[in-house]
Amino acid sequence: MCDRDGSFYRNLSRRGFLGRSAGAAVAIALPAHLATLLAPSPAAAGTTLKATHGSGFCNMGMFLAKERGLTKADGVDLDFVVTPSNTEITTMFGAGLVDMSMIPYSNFMTLYDAGAPVRIVAGGGVEGCIIVAREGIDAAADLKGKTFGTFQADTLEVLPYDYLKKAGMSFRDVDVKYLDTSPELAQAFMAGALDAICHIEPYASQCVIGRKGAKVLSNGTDVYGKGYSDCVLAVRAPLIKSNPGAVKAVIKALFVAQSQAETDKTAALKDTVGKYYKTSMEAAIDASAKQPIVVDQRDQTKFIIARGSSMQELGYVKKAPDEGAFDWSLLEAVIAENKGLYDGLKLKAA
Repeated sequence: MCDRDGSFYRNLSRRGFLGRSAGAAVAIALPAHLATLLAPSPAAAGTTLKATHGSGFCNMGMFLAKERGLTKADGVDLDFVVTPSNTEITTMFGAGLVDMSMIPYSNFMTLYDAGAPVRIVAGGGVEGCIIVAREGIDAAADLKGKTFGTFQADTLEVLPYDYLKKAGMSFRDVDVKYLDTSPELAQAFMAGALDAICHIEPYASQCVIGRKGAKVLSNGTDVYGKGYSDCVLAVRAPLIKSNPGAVKAVIKALFVAQSQAETDKTAALKDTVGKYYKTSMEAAIDASAKQPIVVDQRDQTKFIIARGSSMQELGYVKKAPDEGAFDWSLLEAVIAENKGLYDGLKLKAA
């Protein structure tokens, strides 16, 4: 299924990825190392929701909601399940082992395509997918024959695929290497094991600083335009039906987190840098501006659906998602019930 190739990266088949993640939508024999992450939480008043998350700034809203207890006023506790790798986030969510996930829209597609009862209910962050290359690589054409690191079925794979396609190239022109975690991908590039990568913030900025002569080839806006979606909040459909109030509490908390981050970014970073982001405050302040929290991503529905064609071409899904993959009703209810909060946000769909 996969081969260790050097010190950092793996050559993974897409068939293998689908077997581990999207296949989990139907059934899964949970590995022991994941089972230990699902130990019962201490009893708490109200509802406790289990959630997975990524490592980029698009997850800041969830991190602030957890650290500042922003869901507790509505009787909900967030219980983070930290996974060893990005693939296992998709696996656990698809298998129904967690209630919700802040997840790249592309990983969500693999689950939806496989028939998992999951829906996108809110946004997480926008932009921040960045292609970084070593010295001597100044354009897409210079990537031909070079090693390129990314994650499977991630937005960080979709962007370089679309970037190369726009330049009249394809993944056949580069040597794609798939890695497991954000720190591993950054380390591989800075150590010289990879010629180019696509990464999120704050890791992309770390890579530019950490390797002499490294530069940004694309921040995604040249391919997609301003404000493109990166990650979304996806929820198990049965939870939406059985406890919509709990889902609304999380969406409301994300809006509050966005407002707080927009009002006082330094305070938001102090609560998350170190625990969630392994970087300096100075680097975090610079990087966070490149991947802001945007909870209301209703205007990204068509963009996400359109990316389904790339996911099809990459072999991850049989068909692009339709509008049935989205349920904006609870987000709209939260907006209606918290007009002052919503009106005060700087970034939103409407």
